[in-house]
Amino acid sequence: MIDLPVDQKKWVLWMRRSIQLALLAEGRTSPNPLVGAILLDKSGRLAGEGFHSGAGNAHAEVEALNQAGDKSIEGTIVVTLEPCCHQGLTPPCTEAIIKAGLKRVVIGMVDPDPRVSGNGISRLKDAGLEVIEGVLKQECEEINRDFIFRVLNGRPWGILKWAMSLDGRIGLPNGCSKWITNEPAREKVHQIRSKCDAVIVGGGTVRADDPLLTSRGKSNFEPLRVIFSRSLDLPKSAKLWDTKIAKTIIAYGPEGDEAFFSDLPDGPEKLRLNSNDPSELLTSLSKKGCNKILWECGPLLATSAIEAECVQELVVFVAPKLLGGKSAMSPLNSFGFESISSTYKLQHSFLEQKGKDLCWSLLL
Repeated sequence: MIDLPVDQKKWVLWMRRSIQLALLAEGRTSPNPLVGAILLDKSGRLAGEGFHSGAGNAHAEVEALNQAGDKSIEGTIVVTLEPCCHQGLTPPCTEAIIKAGLKRVVIGMVDPDPRVSGNGISRLKDAGLEVIEGVLKQECEEINRDFIFRVLNGRPWGILKWAMSLDGRIGLPNGCSKWITNEPAREKVHQIRSKCDAVIVGGGTVRADDPLLTSRGKSNFEPLRVIFSRSLDLPKSAKLWDTKIAKTIIAYGPEGDEAFFSDLPDGPEKLRLNSNDPSELLTSLSKKGCNKILWECGPLLATSAIEAECVQELVVFVAPKLLGGKSAMSPLNSFGFESISSTYKLQHSFLEQKGKDLCWSLLL
C-alpha cells in the first residue's frame, strides 16, 4: 500500500499514467530528462496528455496543454518533473502553464538542474497556482536516474556489461568467445544499447571482434559508438568506420599515434583527450549530451572504468557452460585487493532468464 499524504493519494493513478507516457521516449531525450504530463479539466476529466519526445521538441506540459485547449482553464496538470522556468531550446513551461489558466500543478520530483531546481515551483506559487509536490517521487526519480546522475556529477551514468560462462570466463585461451550466450541474451544486449546514448569499447575489442555496436533495429536512434584507444593501434578496416548507420567517435590520449588517421575514411569523429582516464572521456561525452553510456569492453578497460568510478551498474549474462583453463579470459583484471572486506559490494540485484542464460543486473 502506498503511504502518502491525503492530498496526494488522489493523484497517484494520474502520475502513473504520466510516468508511462514519459517512458515512451526512453533513450531519445538526452541531454534532457524523460517527462510525461496529464491534463485534467476543472471537473477532473482527462483533457490532454503528452510526453517530451526529444531535445528541441515540445515539452510534455506543452503537448498536454495544446491537446486540452480551452479545457485547461481551472484545470490540473500532473507532471513527472518540475516544469522548467528558463529559456532553452524551447520557452519556459511555467509561463505556458500560467497563461493557460490552470488552477493546480501536481509534480512528481524537483528538477535537479540548478537553472530550475525549486525555481519553477516558486514561479507557479507566486502566480497563485496550487502546487502539490512529491507524488510518486521515488518512481519519477527512478526513470530519470541517469539524467539526475549526469546533472549532479558532470558525467553520464555508466553501465558495464559482460557475458561469461558459469565458471566466470569470457573466452577461451585462444581468444574465442562467440557465442558464450544464446540469441535471447544477445537480443537483450541490443535492447540495452537502444536505451543508451553511447557504447564504449577499447582497441582490443575492435581488433578481436570487429563489432558493429548497434541496437540491430531496436531503436531509430542508434547510440554513439566510441572507441577508447590508448595507442590508436587500430585496424584500417573495421565496421565502426562506416558511419552511415551510426556515428563513431575515436577517443585517444596523448600517446595516440595520429598517423593512424592519415588514410582513415571520412566519417569517424576524432576526440583527443589529455589523459587515458575514463572519467575524462565521460566528461566529454556528457558535454555531447549523453545521459547514459554502456561499457562493452575488455578486462583492462573495464577494470580501469570501475576504479575511476565510471561504472554505476553491472549487467552480467551467465551461460550454463564451463570453459575452464587457468589462462582462459576473465571479465576483470586485478583490483589489488588483499582482503575480502575491501572488495566492491554490489546491491539491488535483479535476475531474469533469457533462454537458458541468466541476466543479472546490479548496482555498484
